[in-house]
Amino acid sequence: MTTLEFSYSLSQMTKSLKPFAMKLTKDTDDANDLLQETLMKAYNNRDKFSEGTNLKAWLYTIMKNTFITNYQRMVRRGTFIDTTDNLHFINSSDTRIENKAAGNFALKDINEAIDRLDEVYKTPFMMYFRGFKYHEIADRLEIPIGTVKNRIHIARKQLKEKLRTYRA
Repeated sequence: MTTLEFSYSLSQMTKSLKPFAMKLTKDTDDANDLLQETLMKAYNNRDKFSEGTNLKAWLYTIMKNTFITNYQRMVRRGTFIDTTDNLHFINSSDTRIENKAAGNFALKDINEAIDRLDEVYKTPFMMYFRGFKYHEIADRLEIPIGTVKNRIHIARKQLKEKLRTYRA
């Protein structure tokens, strides 16, 4: 496989690698960094790829191993060694204490925002939130499934607007 063909194959794989990077990192910026690092490593090691084998699997393996290496490096940075006679390893991140106050405020605001929804939107939204499928909601409320989807969409949109202060 020529360098140009390999580069083209890599560019075709980025769409399927991005969701995997998001699943690993749970952050858009970190996922983009991981994807870029994976593609760079793959390109630099293209001579190690055996033509005829699964390029996608090879890239997923590179991404997974890169993520693990970066994670281990981050954990080591947060650990320091006590140089006294006992030589204890102490993880400095364990000393952080959270009181969950911010989460309690957010939950209170979310519940208030849901309570302020019109009943026509709140009922299908809460049924969907509790795990009902669209067709089950439509059957119980005796309305068309398209109406159910529309009302849930409107409820989400209104909640998003009411809770915009929590946008990241």
